[in-house]
Amino acid sequence: MANRSYHDKEKHNNLIRLREIISTLPEFCFEFFLGIENNTAPRTRIAYGYDLRIFFDYILEYKYKKKTLETLTLKDLENISPEDIERYSEYLNYYRRLDKKTGNYIEHENDEKGKLRKLSAIRTLYRYFYKKRKIEKNPSELINMPKIHDKNIVRLEADEVANLLDIVETGRGLTDAQLKFHEKTKLRDLALVTTLLGTGIRVSECVGINVTDIDFKINGIKITRKGGSESVVYFGNEVKDSILNYLDNRSSHSKVIEAEALFLSLQGKRLTTRAVQNIVKKYSKLVTSLKNISPHKLRSTYGTSLYRATGDIYLVADVLGHRDVNTTKKHYAQISDDIRRKAANAVKLREE
Repeated sequence: MANRSYHDKEKHNNLIRLREIISTLPEFCFEFFLGIENNTAPRTRIAYGYDLRIFFDYILEYKYKKKTLETLTLKDLENISPEDIERYSEYLNYYRRLDKKTGNYIEHENDEKGKLRKLSAIRTLYRYFYKKRKIEKNPSELINMPKIHDKNIVRLEADEVANLLDIVETGRGLTDAQLKFHEKTKLRDLALVTTLLGTGIRVSECVGINVTDIDFKINGIKITRKGGSESVVYFGNEVKDSILNYLDNRSSHSKVIEAEALFLSLQGKRLTTRAVQNIVKKYSKLVTSLKNISPHKLRSTYGTSLYRATGDIYLVADVLGHRDVNTTKKHYAQISDDIRRKAANAVKLREE
């Protein structure tokens, strides 16, 4: 795997994970995952696998107690009633599962969004086999799905953005232990946070950036979107300056093992998504204690700023890589009132 690109490695690792998950599911699930391969992203199929495993564990414990995963059939799937699925939905509020590695039980809770995702996996499974005429009944269509209540977008305001960048640059408010590492990582962290705030890219897209993906002549970065498509996003001079400053100095503060990667750990390897999440959390909690700021919230901050500046929801959708503009409208609809209020004074009925 040494010569594979970052994204090729990710695909390979996802394939291995998916095969491992499928091996823990009833045999008929293999056909399902094969059938949806061309219409779903690898991470989506992995999520389906985990969610379906919870469902089948429940079914074996509460409905088919004499069955096993190996003996569960499509006929058994068909004979599950809407009431069974409704009881499963209630079960998802709180349940305990045995961790085979530690031997301890782990408690799980699901909010509306978590329940919706798990029930959607079941509905997708049923729809596939019903469409293929492998089953004659689809009980999943007879249950009400959880209603998701809209939440306000969590984002940073302009003064909070400026404060965040100041803290990343100076280390103000960090502990003595954190300050020891800050001198070595501040240029990287500033370039990282500035890039997230200045482009709105996803954390998975950010960690996948190679040095050769950046063209400073046009201020553009080639990224790989969710689903594998490539796109070019553009950035301003603040992002450009922070990246160039980091690149000019990164070899003096860390090893350079994976030289092709843009953002490196102190060990010289490509930063992981978890590492980026921890970096953002470390600095952002010094800015606000009321907002739980993640890389995705920095993406929302960028999307909000772009929408307020342009009022063009289609541009925001394109820049953020949303396939459906309705997704963008849903997330940024609340800002429309602010824009409309400003627009009310834009038209003059009489010249002053």
